[in-house]
Amino acid sequence: MSTALRKYERLEATALWRAGPDEQRREVIVSIGRATLVMSDMQDRPLTHWSLPALVRANPGEVPAIYHPDGDAAETLELGADEDAMVEAIETLQRAIHKRRPRSGRLRWGLMGGSLASVLAVCAFWLPGALVDHAASVLPTSQQQVIGSALLERLQAQTSTQQCDNRRNRASLDRLAARLQPIAQNDLRIAVLRGDQPATLMLPGNLLVINAELLERHDDPDVAAGYILAELLRAQSNDPLHRDLSASGLIATLRLMTTGDLDARSLDQRAAELARSHAPAFPQDPAARTTWDNALIAAFRLVEVKSSPYGYALDPTGETTLSLIEADPYPQSAPRPVLTDGDWLRLQAICEG
Repeated sequence: MSTALRKYERLEATALWRAGPDEQRREVIVSIGRATLVMSDMQDRPLTHWSLPALVRANPGEVPAIYHPDGDAAETLELGADEDAMVEAIETLQRAIHKRRPRSGRLRWGLMGGSLASVLAVCAFWLPGALVDHAASVLPTSQQQVIGSALLERLQAQTSTQQCDNRRNRASLDRLAARLQPIAQNDLRIAVLRGDQPATLMLPGNLLVINAELLERHDDPDVAAGYILAELLRAQSNDPLHRDLSASGLIATLRLMTTGDLDARSLDQRAAELARSHAPAFPQDPAARTTWDNALIAAFRLVEVKSSPYGYALDPTGETTLSLIEADPYPQSAPRPVLTDGDWLRLQAICEG
């Protein structure tokens, strides 16, 4: 457009202009401005100007060429046969302007495509999280327990582990769950597995899985209580159902919402991931570590359990767990034991038959 404009910027022509149907035609000088056609009197005083994009030729292909503004056929400009250079310039510039204009169809499809892309982007980034949030908030506790039990079965199959808690020792395990229940959000269930899996692992439905080694390796039940309290606190900040649905993906969550069940493939995949997961004992960021230690000590205080045995179990030197040791809410002894000696001995031997 700028090249074509420079070519015709000094071009002038004589024409007859009529301002309206009741006006007489008068001779004017026509010149080309920036996207405009300028009409001046014979003393070179501008009379009016028309927009080139809105200029209409009333008699295409005929001579003399007659033009008028779009929407106002009463105002006309007549270029004689000897002004073909100006006619050519007007039509050349109009073609150049027309080429630069966005096509209405293209613009419409472009706008529709942009809108669709925006909707898809919103769906891609917002919908999965929103659906998981909704599913985790509305799924009944009974259904969460079913999912937790199904994951427990898959976890045993994935790791070739054995669930040790039997009817004979179930009562002692239930008493341990009841002892630490104040930190749990719902009724706490505990399962004990022997095999290669994390020391503690929280599943949907408030199902806490303990590695039997945690019970067998430590003589003090306060240590096992500390591991359980830490896992319960992690579950409060990262709901197990929400965590597992987020990891399973949108399709699995949609299937859960429509059928009430997670498909076997999603359960197997998630169980394999959980078997390999090992949550750090405490955050590495100093500020987050302080917040975590304070919350954990408050939990020990609430359930009346000493925190120092857990601190020494994590680090025998006590260097990295000094706050758990020095801020022990019961430095001498807790008001009551975690379990009776008989219950604790039964739990330590829970996998022996």
